[in-house]
Amino acid sequence: MYVITHGVPMPFSFSHLSAGLMAVLVGYTSSVAIIFQAAAAAGATSAQTASWLWALGLGMGISSIGLSLYYRMPLLTAWSTPGAALLVTSLSGSSLGEAIGAFILSSALMLLLALSGGVDRVLRVLPRPLAAAMLAGVLLRFGINLFTPLPEAPLLILGMLGLFLLGRRFAPRLVMVLVLVGGTLLAGSLMPLPLEEVTLSLTTPVWMSPSFSWHSLVGVGIPLFVVTMASQNLPGMAVLHAHGYHPKASPLIGWTGLIGLLLAPFGGFAYNLAAITAAICMGKEVDEDPARRWPATIWAGLFYLLSGLFAASVVNLFSALPTALMAAIAGLALLGTIGNSLHGALAEEHSRESALITFLVTASGVSWLGIGSAFWGILLGTLVWTFWQNVPPKQVR
Repeated sequence: MYVITHGVPMPFSFSHLSAGLMAVLVGYTSSVAIIFQAAAAAGATSAQTASWLWALGLGMGISSIGLSLYYRMPLLTAWSTPGAALLVTSLSGSSLGEAIGAFILSSALMLLLALSGGVDRVLRVLPRPLAAAMLAGVLLRFGINLFTPLPEAPLLILGMLGLFLLGRRFAPRLVMVLVLVGGTLLAGSLMPLPLEEVTLSLTTPVWMSPSFSWHSLVGVGIPLFVVTMASQNLPGMAVLHAHGYHPKASPLIGWTGLIGLLLAPFGGFAYNLAAITAAICMGKEVDEDPARRWPATIWAGLFYLLSGLFAASVVNLFSALPTALMAAIAGLALLGTIGNSLHGALAEEHSRESALITFLVTASGVSWLGIGSAFWGILLGTLVWTFWQNVPPKQVR
């Protein structure tokens, strides 16, 4: 079956739709609370906070749909979660206008780096086993969180696990549809879902004029750029490479920087390539043929657009769903990607130690100098990998 999107025939299946929906659900439920904290740290009002979510949904939706249609690859964008966490702690003493100015600087630096081709030069020297190890480390906590709620909600978790195993055995293309629908129905039967509090209302964007000061540009804008590149865009490219997609990085990151420049005055603080949520749209459960998985990110982009238009309503909806349900959906959706990443990271003996160090440091969640563990994992792993390339094992005493 085909549907027409922007004049382009797009293969339709429920596995595409469910993967796109789950990617958006996981993205919002895992970090939307940090967006509220960041907006509060900037001194934003309720209307301005809603505008932040409007700008983020609009930017992610447009970029995900546009890039996926152009490249015919599952290219998903996201807001910078580490960047939002950085804003929570670094915006103290800055006005809202200064925060907007810092957003503009960060996006401008992203665009300039992309135009210079610097991103692709970095990625060309990144060993593939280390990229796979970094991805496995990033995703590990989602696999662990699948079973963390087991003591509090055993019937829900075991029931969803049973649905997943049955789906994998008898209907692998529809496995996550079964998990999503069956899990939601099971959760509703086991516990009350306060859906009556969810009402539909359109969000009105609010223009926030930027102002520029040295302390906000240097103390917020530059760190936001570094964190977004190191902790988001590099893992995002690693996800693509791990699934066999190899687009040039610079154009992708350049478009996210340009969208950030346009939407920063409305609260779009940082856009980047998605990693965790993108992996949901790239597995075999979406489609056996990797060339036919890109419609999943089209659906994710459409859901992003809806989430931006109805930002306040979407937040209320996510708040009504139990955390155990969302943790189980995310963990089961990423189970195959975690396994494939670990296999790709540890398959080659000559790079096993460096890949293992990359995986462990990334999985530790350590943050140093305002930069997340994914960057430090790939840095230390690359140093060890370089050491083994230049010092053969027989020379080590």
